[in-house]
Amino acid sequence: MTHVTTLPNRPNTALLVIDVQNGVVNHAHNRDEVVANVATLVDKARAAGVEVVWVQHSNPEHLPKGSDGWQFVPELKLAEGEPVVHKTYADSFEGTDLEEVLAGKGIGSLVVSGAQTDECIRSTLHGAIVRGYDALLVSDAHTTEDLSEWGAPTPDKVIAHTNLYWENHTAPGRTAGVVTTEEAFKPAG
Repeated sequence: MTHVTTLPNRPNTALLVIDVQNGVVNHAHNRDEVVANVATLVDKARAAGVEVVWVQHSNPEHLPKGSDGWQFVPELKLAEGEPVVHKTYADSFEGTDLEEVLAGKGIGSLVVSGAQTDECIRSTLHGAIVRGYDALLVSDAHTTEDLSEWGAPTPDKVIAHTNLYWENHTAPGRTAGVVTTEEAFKPAG
């Protein structure tokens, strides 16, 4: 994977784990499979020396800080020293210290996983690209809940469509694209 990020002196990559919290993924499509894939990605990233950055959403009404729903799912364990970015907007960069965390670690390339596909995942992918980052989406490590009664497509279609359009997304001097859990963090060669 070649890095062509437009950010100078940012050769490193980070795995972003976005909002894999009890209250976010409890009713998500293929919840257990996606959480297992995220856990695999975390292990692979750590083994490859790739920084893992955790993003944790809160909302005073629906996901209050400190509540059970706000906690990361029990299958995922943070390692000591791994940064946690607290957010209140869909884009993980908005109103957070994510940019400072990434800059401090020389990170210019992101591998994105988590929830929810049609809100925080998409917003963060676009937020990353417009800020100069390369951004890969892990096609089998993001999910969403069924919002079809409000006019959204079913979750399987939301996920498939997001993978399709991110696979073909481009921006000057930056790369987007999609990888699977299996393909992510494989040594070059």
